[in-house]
Amino acid sequence: MKQDVAHAGADGSAIDLVALHGIQGTRASWQKALPLLADMHWILPNLRGRAEAWRGAGVQDYTLEKFAEDACDVIAGHVRTPRFVLAGWSMGTSVALASFDALRRAGRPLPSALILMSGSPVLKDVQWFGRSNDDTLLQEIATREQRLGLREPADRNAVAWTWQAIRDTDQRALLASINVPVLIVHGSDDEDSPYAHAQLLADGLPNAQLVRIAGGRHAILAEQTEQVAAAIRHFLSHLSLATSTHRSTS
Repeated sequence: MKQDVAHAGADGSAIDLVALHGIQGTRASWQKALPLLADMHWILPNLRGRAEAWRGAGVQDYTLEKFAEDACDVIAGHVRTPRFVLAGWSMGTSVALASFDALRRAGRPLPSALILMSGSPVLKDVQWFGRSNDDTLLQEIATREQRLGLREPADRNAVAWTWQAIRDTDQRALLASINVPVLIVHGSDDEDSPYAHAQLLADGLPNAQLVRIAGGRHAILAEQTEQVAAAIRHFLSHLSLATSTHRSTS
């Protein structure tokens, strides 16, 4: 299956940061953060149906489990240090949670930490789009794309299939079993994933820190980049990455 993965930042960094984009974005969503965290080694996949990555044929190809398989393959093929961190913005939060679960079930090395931004553990309770499956959904996708000011937005058909596949999901049952340190960064005025969803993550994850970006909306990566980068740097600077890796004990 064709991957589309870029590397950025410092090749010799002790930390590999695997960064997952949202439902309508591509790795370009992280572009403004890269120079502010250039001393880290970034691994930036375009997920399936985006840019040059493999394209599915329908809803069945765009489940969270399928995205997690892709993320696990990227980790296996591109992470060069046992000390790696998995980050996700918006839908990337959901994919990061699903990927952690998939890695654990397979007995593969786990991330040393997670960074979750503007996401939700219960997508069935967010309203990124409506419930339609026709041209109305495609118009909603176009409107949201413009509102978020996305750079290099995803193919709209792929976005529609993705939303149809993930819009009834609920990952809250996974949270208690994710025992690595987790940074949650969320805008107080997020119009797509309301701040209460960040609190659900913080309450459900055993080792989480929640950073509230005052006045921040959904697009904090683009609109409050400096605050986001500062939160990431502070979190990673206080994170012990001395152990070789986390592994599943189940």
